[in-house]
Amino acid sequence: MTTHSPSTPGREAAAPVRSRRRLNFTLISAALFMFFVTWSLSWSLFSIWLTQDIGLSAGRSSLVISANAIGCLVTMPVYGFLQDRLGLRKNLLYWISGLMLLVGPMYIYVYGPLLKSHFVIGLVVGSAYLAMAFAVAVATLESYTERLSRFHGFEFGRARMFGSLGWAAATFFAGRLFNIDPSLNFWAASGAAAVFAALLVAIRVTDGRRAAAVDHAASSVSIADVKSLLTYPAFWGLLLFVVAVTATYNTYDAMFPSYFSSLFATPADGNRMYSDLNSVQVFLEAGGMALAPFLVNRLGPKKSLLLSGCVMATRIFLSGVVTDSLAISAVKLLHAVELPIMLIAIFKYINRHFEPRLSSSIYLVGFQLATQVGAAVISPLAGLGYDSIGYAHTYLVMSGFVAAFTALSVLTLRTDAKGLPGQLPSPDGEPSPEPVKV
Repeated sequence: MTTHSPSTPGREAAAPVRSRRRLNFTLISAALFMFFVTWSLSWSLFSIWLTQDIGLSAGRSSLVISANAIGCLVTMPVYGFLQDRLGLRKNLLYWISGLMLLVGPMYIYVYGPLLKSHFVIGLVVGSAYLAMAFAVAVATLESYTERLSRFHGFEFGRARMFGSLGWAAATFFAGRLFNIDPSLNFWAASGAAAVFAALLVAIRVTDGRRAAAVDHAASSVSIADVKSLLTYPAFWGLLLFVVAVTATYNTYDAMFPSYFSSLFATPADGNRMYSDLNSVQVFLEAGGMALAPFLVNRLGPKKSLLLSGCVMATRIFLSGVVTDSLAISAVKLLHAVELPIMLIAIFKYINRHFEPRLSSSIYLVGFQLATQVGAAVISPLAGLGYDSIGYAHTYLVMSGFVAAFTALSVLTLRTDAKGLPGQLPSPDGEPSPEPVKV
């Protein structure tokens, strides 16, 4: 007599869900890889493109970077609010993928020519496009990934690691392609964007009941919720750190490639060396993305943010005192330490001290937008410094500024043990994800 084991409908129903979760982890990781390939090909040598191909001075190049920051100011609140309202839906990401497909024609036939012939118009057009397609889009994609990671129960850093790998892989070729013809980078970026769009389409959230709960929480997000953030001291403490520390560091890092290439015998040698070094740095950064969650979970988000501030100040300071090409290359690699810690810590800080359903708005406004506000103010000042006292002395001033505000942030960042501020409304009830191995 043959006996049959009793069926277990719960397990049978759960199997496709687990399979879809694993597939979604793979797809979002691959999408991050291709997004960063596209962004790296079009952006990693941006300051070199401005100075060597377009022919702008360091001061004018800083104005371009400042204009790009201002473009982000307009875009970030809109993107953050829309993504919070969309929850796990991808409508905004589809819009972004369409803009990314146009990156080659945009740089070659619109942005570059306008900067040469009609500088002010080029500033406006380029800043709007780059904000919507990349500078704000990356934060939107990261925020979506972090929300998906909470829904599916995997560490955000494990998926974001593939973004760093994508940047590293593309940057390895970017310097070589640039030395042949800068246009090759931009056409290759459009090709990578097509792959990103296809991967994005394949991501589907099929866990109906839980997905519906997330969508319901997302639909309740209002402008009033976002405005209410301005009443929370924890939000202002985060803003101070971001504007004074992260924005100054990003301003320094944006023009660092031009300074780096100037330390070599020829610009071509500097471009190639920077491309190779940046590739190594981002591969190390990818490993850091996998390891950073362990460090941040041990130290806590606040201490981890402060640690990242210390690393930023150190790198800027060393860039001002080191002139040897090999030594400055070693300084560049400190970025692989700072970025993973800061990025993982900022999401964990947001989720500990604010409502999860507002995570996109807080990340894009409280972190990314605040960074751009700081850059819009600091970049022109840095440009004046570059043109008047040189890169090295400007870096020493910037490092002191970053160090001072990192120290002040010990007092202004909210202590992790306090969790959500008491005056916040009750959490939205988004269900906790069932952990799944991916």
